[in-house]
Amino acid sequence: MSGQNGRVVVFAPSPQLTVTVEDLNGEPDIHVHPGGQGVWQARMITSLGVGVVLCGTVGGETGRVLQHLVDDPAIEAQLLHVDARNGAYVHDRRDGSRDELVEMPAGELSRHDLDDLYELTLTHALDAGIALLSGPSNDRVLPHSLYRRLTEDLSGNGCRVLADLAGQRLVEVLDGGPSFVKVSHEELIDDGRAASGDLDELIPAIREIAKCGPEAVVVSRAAEPALALVEDDLLTLHVPDLSPVDTRGGGDSMTAGVAACLAKGEPLREALRIGAAAGALNITRRGLGTGGGDAIRTLAERVELRPLRGNHS
Repeated sequence: MSGQNGRVVVFAPSPQLTVTVEDLNGEPDIHVHPGGQGVWQARMITSLGVGVVLCGTVGGETGRVLQHLVDDPAIEAQLLHVDARNGAYVHDRRDGSRDELVEMPAGELSRHDLDDLYELTLTHALDAGIALLSGPSNDRVLPHSLYRRLTEDLSGNGCRVLADLAGQRLVEVLDGGPSFVKVSHEELIDDGRAASGDLDELIPAIREIAKCGPEAVVVSRAAEPALALVEDDLLTLHVPDLSPVDTRGGGDSMTAGVAACLAKGEPLREALRIGAAAGALNITRRGLGTGGGDAIRTLAERVELRPLRGNHS
């Protein structure tokens, strides 16, 4: 099953306002952008020529600014106005590393706002046929159980659900029956699903997740090739060697690349190649969720999906 109209609905419950200070010829260079996992994923999806419906909320002073910053002709911003403020952060990258100066958490959505956000997302996702579920920057924004309800109701009505989540959010999504799951090896360890990053620990964790029914499970492993379980085949995803600038956001870009391809009806394994290339390109750039579609497709030609050999049944 592919997307019904070539668009992806991205569930981004509470986008962030991001302020980043860069160095420009010895002077501070300030960048103000919309951010958060869902926004970064939406940006990458549009880079690959696929439209996005971004379902989320805006509130407070940060929300009023975000309302104006989410301005992309390829993104249909469906943003509910709520009382809860959006989160924000200020990062300093003048020395080349990313130093967090301050982070303001997002506020908690009210019961009525949650109902409206659920209805909004459900309506647009059923129309599009494919949805990517992202998470807010902190746990107080919305109850984890909403992810199970949304996944269950969308999957049960023919919508393909992709998720790049961890912790209790992942537990809830798995209970709902997603189509595609991406998680990092660090998140598997933090969640107690694996004791270490060794293959003998990660592979049973992947297979356990696969029992919940997704077509594919992908585990990113920082600088190591990602692992994927597709139709009971264990694969490693090998990308070209590139010099990283900022490794943050590579996994989000990978999932976004997969979503974009599936929305266009491309085969799952080709979607994995594009996703791996999108993640690889993103870490060569300072902007999260960025990268040119032509460059991603060029890199994808060099991505190898290799069967995992050895005693890993």
